[in-house]
Amino acid sequence: MIKHTDPYKISQIFSNERSILYNIPKYQREYTWGQKEWGLLFNDVIENDYGYFLGSIICVDNSTSAMSDAILEVIDGQQRITSISILLITLYEKLCEYKEQLDEDQITDLNNVKRELVVRRDGKNIPRLTPQVQNHNRDDYFSLLCEKRLLFDYEKKNNAGNRRIYKAYNYFSNLIDKYIEEIKSEYSDKNNIEILFELVNRFNSAVLVSIEVETHKDAYMLFESLNNRGVPLSAIDLIKNLLISVSDADGNSEECYSKWKKILAYLSDDYSVQERFFRQFYNAYRDELNVPYKTEGKVKYALGPLATKTTLLDIYEKLIKTDYRKFLNRIEKEAKNYSILINNANEDDSIEKLEKPLFNLDKIQGAPSYILLLYLLSNKDRLNLDNDIIANIINYLTKFFVRRNITDYPNTRNLTKIFMDLVSLIANKQGTDIYNLIVNNLKNNSSSDEIFEEKLRGPIYSDNPDATRFLLCYYEDKFKTNEIYTNLWSRDKSNKYIWTIEHIFPEGENIPTDWIDMIANGDRDLAIEYLNRYTHTLGNLTVTGYNQNLSNLSFEKKKNRVNKDGNYIGYRNGLKLNEDVVNKDAWHIDDIKMRTNKLVDFFMKEFEL
Repeated sequence: MIKHTDPYKISQIFSNERSILYNIPKYQREYTWGQKEWGLLFNDVIENDYGYFLGSIICVDNSTSAMSDAILEVIDGQQRITSISILLITLYEKLCEYKEQLDEDQITDLNNVKRELVVRRDGKNIPRLTPQVQNHNRDDYFSLLCEKRLLFDYEKKNNAGNRRIYKAYNYFSNLIDKYIEEIKSEYSDKNNIEILFELVNRFNSAVLVSIEVETHKDAYMLFESLNNRGVPLSAIDLIKNLLISVSDADGNSEECYSKWKKILAYLSDDYSVQERFFRQFYNAYRDELNVPYKTEGKVKYALGPLATKTTLLDIYEKLIKTDYRKFLNRIEKEAKNYSILINNANEDDSIEKLEKPLFNLDKIQGAPSYILLLYLLSNKDRLNLDNDIIANIINYLTKFFVRRNITDYPNTRNLTKIFMDLVSLIANKQGTDIYNLIVNNLKNNSSSDEIFEEKLRGPIYSDNPDATRFLLCYYEDKFKTNEIYTNLWSRDKSNKYIWTIEHIFPEGENIPTDWIDMIANGDRDLAIEYLNRYTHTLGNLTVTGYNQNLSNLSFEKKKNRVNKDGNYIGYRNGLKLNEDVVNKDAWHIDDIKMRTNKLVDFFMKEFEL
């Protein structure tokens, strides 16, 4: 039975006034969020209005007495609530650096942040959140609180810095530092303290729906029900409904609906792609679209400075109500060009020279650049661009995104502005001048070679598995021939990759004895140290099929594994990636280092800007 279903701000979720503790049970999976999810959480809250909706959590009320603190067992939403808590720890620590400069009200606000993280009971601090125990999540979280003097006498476990809790903390810390720099460069009158408290207020205003139930059975049934319901109305559905409503007044609703279906066919059935198109179309043509709404003395962008998830409906409501016919015709043309970018074009409309460059750009997650590419495709004749120049631009964008996704610079939040600015800069340029301008601009907005190389040599898989997969597949693709070509991006009927990333020295904490003997001469502690330092580096990674059949097998068995038909499915699978592995009789740390050097040298040359 559901006891409560209430929307709460984060400040209320962790409020001392509610006297609630959150416990994540042992059986829950370990904390798995990484850079992608941390970045999305931070940027979504920053980019959208105060009160941004973060989703829901489902909890079982385990309180034993009305007089005690309520203890809620988090059944769903633990990744989100753990990440928010780590973010608050980071903000608290950064504000503590300025404690001597805070006024009385700010000291009170700082203490409120502290009370969101720990509750004072019987003369000691109790963590507001207790993570589950797998992979030292609870140990690392408590030791992090201890480091920030929010808990006391909790020992930090070995290699904590290589695990998720501390990685999340370090990631948020760097993200906040960069955000402060950005705000101060734009608003010179703001100081660090003001910006940090603004961040605290923004995240504390974000909303979670807390659903509290009485039993685990109730929680399970609710979880199943929520995840099997029909899809609710989306922003795209609401835009369509408004369009049909406005056009119906002229008797044109059927014609509009037919055209709308054609537009969505260009954009595929993927809602995220549809929504992204409508955001990127506005952001690419913002200056032009706002011209009819300009009024002297009014704001520069009457429709809105940027199309985000929370502003999308307002923008398109104004465009549709102003002239729905003009809107539809323009959107149809732009959607057709967008279909080329997303590999959803009709055969007659596709451009062969762009297919391979666009494929690579898609696989390295370069979709933020579609703002620029949409503008280029739609205006290629006026800009005197041929397909060769556009292909060269796309290839350069791929280099840019490889470096960006490996180094996490520039920040995801800044990518939209970078490509919107490029649209403005190239508007009056022609041909190769456009290419040169884009190259120079992206080079200035990219990380240095030193930082790129440092990240390539680090635990790249742990930090960014998607970018790592791209690099490994790209390397193999560079050496393919028609005779030995293998599509490493193919998927099975369940939409899972058939070819998967394989750790040669296994990544699991339970290192098999034969691996301990081979890689560390029987020294388990040394093997664990090697595991944390080297297992996720490029030199220890390759691609194989049937990854689940290799797992923790010995090196020799991994190398020579065959399937029931007698075909090699281990390292003798014929891939260029494995040529440095199949000739080895054993696998040592020096082998990992040498192979890392080789791959890093290759990628540094391939993705030089």
